[in-house]
This record gives sequence, C-alpha cells and structure tokens, in this order.
Amino acid sequence: MKAMMRLVLAWVVGLFLWLSAVNAVQAEDLPADLPVGLQTGAHVFEAHCAGCHIHGGNIVRRGKNLKQKTLERHGYDTVDAIAQLVTYGKGNMSAYADRLTQEEIEAVAAYVLDQAASNWPKS
Repeated sequence: MKAMMRLVLAWVVGLFLWLSAVNAVQAEDLPADLPVGLQTGAHVFEAHCAGCHIHGGNIVRRGKNLKQKTLERHGYDTVDAIAQLVTYGKGNMSAYADRLTQEEIEAVAAYVLDQAASNWPKS
C-alpha cells in the first residue's frame, strides 16, 4: 500500500513539474501592449499559478476558477481581495507570502483581475 501511495505521489509531483515547464512564459509570449506592472504579474502568474489555473481555470477544483463571475461570487473582485488570497492562501490554495514579494503579489492580483475582465484571452 505504501508503495502505491509513493507511486501516486511521484506521479502527481511529476505532472505538476511538467505542467509548470509547459506553461513557462517567454517575454515574447506576452502581449506587446501589456503595461509593465501587468507584465510582472503575467510572469509571476505563469511561474507560480498557471500550473493549476491555466487560462483562468482550475485543474484542482473546477468551481474555484479565476473567471469574472466566480471571483465576484466569492468576493475576490478587487486587487486587495485577490492579493490577500495569494498572500495567505485558502483551502487547497497555497499561501505565497514566503515566496513572493508584496509587489509581485499585487502585480499578479492586478493581472488576474485584468485577465478575468477580458475573459482570459488566449494569446
């Protein structure tokens, strides 16, 4: 039984690492008209968030996506509210206070809000 659990854990970690590598953003992949702060947010999102939230979705819990209606329904429709969630986490969502600066957290929160308002366009 322990061997099966280790195998499943190894598979999940491997899948997460693969998804992170596949979703890594290159500077040329960012829209040219994105303001500098949102470019920072896009880089942070791709490095830390896209593994679970690709294109605003959620591979862990479908109903906890980053779409405009969902953010509004759960009270995360401001930069401050999203920044609090990123900073402290909630449920399955990890806290990033120890991995990101306050500026990075605010930038990624602004990026998420911007993308949600645009219905997460695929570049």
